[in-house]
Amino acid sequence: MNWCEACAIAFSILVGNAFAGDSIPVSLTGAKGDAARGRAIVANRQVGPCLLCHSGPFPEERFQGDLAPDLTSVGARYSEGQIRQRIVDSRKVNPQTIMPAYYESEGFARVAPAYRGKTILSAEQIEDVVAYLATLR
Repeated sequence: MNWCEACAIAFSILVGNAFAGDSIPVSLTGAKGDAARGRAIVANRQVGPCLLCHSGPFPEERFQGDLAPDLTSVGARYSEGQIRQRIVDSRKVNPQTIMPAYYESEGFARVAPAYRGKTILSAEQIEDVVAYLATLR
């Protein structure tokens, strides 16, 4: 890590988001997530609507998406921090993405009153999904 990256991490920790380049290298909860719970979140369209756009190693799930990359080897392509960043807010990596920010709650238009100020997934759920996706190699 160079001096600029170290300063970026230090600053982002002070303002509440440990973002470094294309990665959030530190767990949002301070602990590792549970991969089994993460798989359940990814596969459940009512909790984490991942399979609306992505496909992956979920033979029991019909009608997987084809709008976004296959998740089969995501753990080989990205570090845990890179996976975390893409789930938290992939606009930081790709401003043109259609992927929603799963851990952002501000700056959105036309949000139903019941969902204003809330994130799609909790910090614990994000860490569970990161733990699971990191196993896909």
